[in-house]
Amino acid sequence: MSCGEPHETDCSEVLDHLYEFLDHEMPDSDCTKFEVHFEECSPCLEKYGLEQAVKKLVKRCCGQDDVPADLRAKVMGRIDLIRSGQAVPDQDVAAAQE
Repeated sequence: MSCGEPHETDCSEVLDHLYEFLDHEMPDSDCTKFEVHFEECSPCLEKYGLEQAVKKLVKRCCGQDDVPADLRAKVMGRIDLIRSGQAVPDQDVAAAQE
């Protein structure tokens, strides 16, 4: 999506990194570039607003669910393997640790 107007920060870059912006996972300098872009570009501002609303709705509806212990163990096991530089097997990591 692009509004067809030239911007210092291209619409495609903004949309490719929209969730990083929404999740506050980018440097302040990049956030400032995105904020300036949203002031100039109504299609991107609309997309930002839509994604922000969806994110809030998901948090409100699903944010209170507890993660099953076995799923948490599997995910943490895979993270530990990746951090240690080992290959991550396709089978159940939690079972391999027992």
